[in-house]
Amino acid sequence: MKRQVRQLIKQLTLGITLTALIGLSACESTSSVKKTKVRSAHSNWVEEQFQTQIVNIGLEKLGYEIEEPKEISYPIIYVSVANGELDYSTINYEKSHLEFFKNAGGTKKLERVGVITPDVIQGYQIDKKTAEKYNITNLQQFKDPKIAKLFDTDGNGKANLIGCDPGWFCEVIVDHHLKAYGLEDTVEHTRGQYIVLLADVMTRYKQGESILYYALYPHWISTILKPDQDIIWLEVPFTSLPESQKNITEKDTSVNGKNLGFTVDRQRIVANKKFLAANPVAKRWFELVQIPAEDINVESLKIKEGESSSEDINRHAKEWVEKNQELFDSWIEEAKKAGGDSI
Repeated sequence: MKRQVRQLIKQLTLGITLTALIGLSACESTSSVKKTKVRSAHSNWVEEQFQTQIVNIGLEKLGYEIEEPKEISYPIIYVSVANGELDYSTINYEKSHLEFFKNAGGTKKLERVGVITPDVIQGYQIDKKTAEKYNITNLQQFKDPKIAKLFDTDGNGKANLIGCDPGWFCEVIVDHHLKAYGLEDTVEHTRGQYIVLLADVMTRYKQGESILYYALYPHWISTILKPDQDIIWLEVPFTSLPESQKNITEKDTSVNGKNLGFTVDRQRIVANKKFLAANPVAKRWFELVQIPAEDINVESLKIKEGESSSEDINRHAKEWVEKNQELFDSWIEEAKKAGGDSI
């Protein structure tokens, strides 16, 4: 009788153990099935792909499943994030993209998180040789047809101001400036794919010709054409910006005592508010990750020199993480605290 009882207890114990193991396996399976996917996008500005990959490496280490980032235009990115078709993007230039942000639903649907790259500077640059020869320091001087003609690349007598991609907000600002400063009769805005336009700028510079272009820092152009050595930043006569930036002052558009006409900005992550509320770990990660402008310059130059495929950029992102491993890991550990042990 005692033997039968012991066998019964053993069988019950084995059954409970198996049930527990099956239950644990089911939990793991359910956890795997419920793993949160993260959807992101960037523009055709290739440096943003680099930033996005770094952010996604961290999210993956935190347990998220990463979908391949999409490449679409800024306005569509904002609307897609607001509508929940995307979860986040690294493309929020806080002040420059205010109009895109508001048009997509603003703070009701979107939230800016962290500062992925601080100190984004924009303005107009010309080659130092022409600047010194004709004493050019201010964009207003291009009202003079003789000055404007020095930068004429298509023979129509107007200066060709090399601008940026249609759909970028800098396009809107450049057009606004030409009107506000009375330059429409002497300066025309040459727009197109920025990286292609800058290749033409470099060709003209190497040939000893005068150049006038919209410049963004960080970017590879500033690693090759250095301020005060090869080029100079032009001042503007006064601060004048589109309606969405009407509250920006001269202080906001000045760098080292020069009024450059564009607000000094910072690049942030923009994310869907519901996604952030449901994913505190991801939100904390977004708040922590930061890539210095100097590192974006280095990456930009690699891209310019031919390492521009998705495979190249993914490799660059992994190399950046390895180079900054200790800091990166500290961000990961800090982000985990926001959600306990699971996502």
